[in-house]
Amino acid sequence: MNRLRFSIAVLAVGIAAIVAAVVVTSGGSAHTVRPSAPASSAISLHQTQLGKSLVDANGRTLYLFEGDKPDLSTLSAAGQAVWPPFTSNARPRARAGALAADIGTIKRPAGGFQVTYAGHPLYYFIGDRGPGQARGQGLSEFGALWYVLASSGAAITSAAHSQAQAASSYNTPSYGY
Repeated sequence: MNRLRFSIAVLAVGIAAIVAAVVVTSGGSAHTVRPSAPASSAISLHQTQLGKSLVDANGRTLYLFEGDKPDLSTLSAAGQAVWPPFTSNARPRARAGALAADIGTIKRPAGGFQVTYAGHPLYYFIGDRGPGQARGQGLSEFGALWYVLASSGAAITSAAHSQAQAASSYNTPSYGY
């Protein structure tokens, strides 16, 4: 029984170390995605190889997590280290094709507000290094798929690149929980 407890403890520490390593090795520079948006932020559409998809005021791609419920984020804390929530102190404005009626916020358990679009809590992907990148498109991580959104709020499910290309350009372990 003590061996089982020890093994579980070692596994938990190992997972925490992997998450920390992913965060440090993938974003510890000036390219780190900032999960908070200023009160004057906006959501708009940007033309990409996937079609027109939602971006924040700085052109950073926004994603939905298929594991979420309408107006409820279900992503674990470990998941949020890789997929930071798009947060704001005020409701962002709609610009350039985004629909104002679809923008909302939900209260986060730790405080503050996460921005939603058509009921989908929105996230960034730490593997995106600059405006317009969508390296997280179609990835299966933390128990569900991740997609960029169209102005309708629907997931754009086409793939910009294969899973193999995504894995080679960004080494994120698939935790499967």
